[in-house]
Amino acid sequence: MNMQQERAVLGVEFGSTRIKAVLLDENHQELASGDHDWENRLENGIWTYSMEDVWNGLQDAYRKLKEEVKARYGVTLTRLGAIGMSAMMHGYMPFNAEGELMVPFRTWRNTITAQASEALMELFQYPIPQRWSIAHLYQAILNKEPHVPDITFITTLEGYVHWKLTGKKVIGIGEASGMFPIDSATKQYNARMLDQFAAIPEVAACPWNIRDILPQILLAGDDAGCLTETGALLLDPSGDLQPGIPLCPPEGDAGTGMTATNSVAVRTGNVSAGTSVFAMIVLEKPLSRPHPEIDLVTTPSGEAVAMVHCNNCTSDINAWVHLFRELFESFGMEVKTNNLYETLFKAALAGDPNCGGLLSYNYFSGEHVTGLEEGRPLLVRKPDADFSLANFMRANLYSAVGALKTGLDILFKEEKVEVDRIYGHGGFFKTEKVGQKILAAAMNAPVSVMATAGEGGAYGIAILASYMLQKHEGETLEQFLNDRIFKEAACVTVEPDPVDVAGFDAYIDQYAKGLAIEKAAVEHLK
Repeated sequence: MNMQQERAVLGVEFGSTRIKAVLLDENHQELASGDHDWENRLENGIWTYSMEDVWNGLQDAYRKLKEEVKARYGVTLTRLGAIGMSAMMHGYMPFNAEGELMVPFRTWRNTITAQASEALMELFQYPIPQRWSIAHLYQAILNKEPHVPDITFITTLEGYVHWKLTGKKVIGIGEASGMFPIDSATKQYNARMLDQFAAIPEVAACPWNIRDILPQILLAGDDAGCLTETGALLLDPSGDLQPGIPLCPPEGDAGTGMTATNSVAVRTGNVSAGTSVFAMIVLEKPLSRPHPEIDLVTTPSGEAVAMVHCNNCTSDINAWVHLFRELFESFGMEVKTNNLYETLFKAALAGDPNCGGLLSYNYFSGEHVTGLEEGRPLLVRKPDADFSLANFMRANLYSAVGALKTGLDILFKEEKVEVDRIYGHGGFFKTEKVGQKILAAAMNAPVSVMATAGEGGAYGIAILASYMLQKHEGETLEQFLNDRIFKEAACVTVEPDPVDVAGFDAYIDQYAKGLAIEKAAVEHLK
């Protein structure tokens, strides 16, 4: 197979547990990939990743991809058509005039900005989630943190990597909408809210203006700069990769998830379920009022999106799977991880629709949708509950999307939001139809998974890089995805089972009542 590297596009995503690099050809077929496992750390009460881990992980993932290209095609990568960088959404990275990160990267997982979030929501009359960059910045101001006066630039993880690769302080509009509220008409930061923020006395006392420290907003398809000589060596320390390669606007995993599932059009939606879980619904009209549980963000092209984001999804399931693997290993048995997940997920299908009286909370960290600042994973049952493997696994799968359902019920039942298509992607959907069946019950809507769903954000940002490179004059991102990416994509759809829907509703009713147990665990298990 021949490979024309000057037409290939590279997409990289810094996910919560894995950094993945994907190389696509001009027809958007995968040529090679590479990945690197990593994990966040809880340091001094802050969920973070070190910058050393960022660059070592990026270089390792790219090196593995490069080695695969050499092995499969006999080619050493020196040129590419375009590159895109994506990462877990939002968070806080403040830099000084020397370009130094002044505090450890504060990720989306932190729930330490409640005071700032509530104050800004009241000021703006607009939802400001705790993980948003502006909430972190204002909380740092309220806390009188010593780094605040020296801030010259704030950005998110993919914005930081993009800056170091290109020298450009830019961000895609989808990720920008989680840094500071966006005006849908201008597709820029909301001018009224910028003025309101700047006028807060504690903010006015700072030696900088908010307008000067935020990254420049770009839309999908815009030119976001080129790989510099320094940037090329950061990505490929061997020196083989040459500078001058164009990069597309860096986007968060929300925007790349929408792209990877063809969910950028009005009345479409997608659910990304992995370490965290979030649902994105592209709106046809504004919501009637602000809801603290609902984020208002945008597609990579700037269309308004209602988002329900939950900090916890599959981490507790992963912990239980690890425990089961330990059990097998104690008997001297080797079990492949993928087989173990598949077996346990399929076991859930035999469980009772209401999980037989079992109740699970998967909260490794706080959960703003349900009002928890910290998390304690819990499994609760009454003595007469039907404690079977099937019900145990079903309860864990329900729990993985339990907080998500709490937020989605606001959209569908209170705001009467309508969607034509829901696509699922992420690790929760890897076992055929199981995750879909659970989510269809939670949403009472059909859930589709495409063959490309497992690619996730790396694939999505590669497609955005391809759009920048290949788009025709006037061709929208929606048209590009429909006509050139997903026209013949294989897709499996699962319709909601009325029995499952009723069972999930019964489970979530008990889940809501049982939150007092979770809150007590947080209070007493220090």
